[in-house]
Amino acid sequence: MSDSGIRPVIRRAVRADDTALSALDRRTWSTLHAVLPGPPEPGDPFFDVTHPPSHFLVAEYGDRVAGYVRLVTPTPLPANAHVRQIQGLAVDTWARRHGIARSLLDAACEDARRQGASRITLRVLGHNAPARRLYESSGFVVEGVLPGEFLIEGRYVDDVLMGRSLTL
Repeated sequence: MSDSGIRPVIRRAVRADDTALSALDRRTWSTLHAVLPGPPEPGDPFFDVTHPPSHFLVAEYGDRVAGYVRLVTPTPLPANAHVRQIQGLAVDTWARRHGIARSLLDAACEDARRQGASRITLRVLGHNAPARRLYESSGFVVEGVLPGEFLIEGRYVDDVLMGRSLTL
């Protein structure tokens, strides 16, 4: 992690972040974390009906958008209302190694607690070792594996289910 003295600022996304987040998604797209066959097209909106700004926390580093995390309820079922799920986390390539991903994870956990959640979960591709190390170092544990769940570039990849408690 850099020791520049600058700390990321985490805030709720706003509609005006659309262009910056869409561009960030294109720059960071990789088969290491994506199951779609290619990056978003230039001009594709980042936000839509199922992905509104209220689902996202944005990290700013200096005066630039550096990353985001998407936090949602995994289902509409009352029996599942105590759980929040991370459904996307990205940090721009220029902003890596500054603690931004960890700050986003910490903020997502705090936001989930504020929403009344006692548990947080996520899914990560089995071959994404850097993300898995980050999640494990943030208290997430592997709770299940769907072997060969995705076929990515001719190779079967596991879907790893991770979670952690939000109670102190």
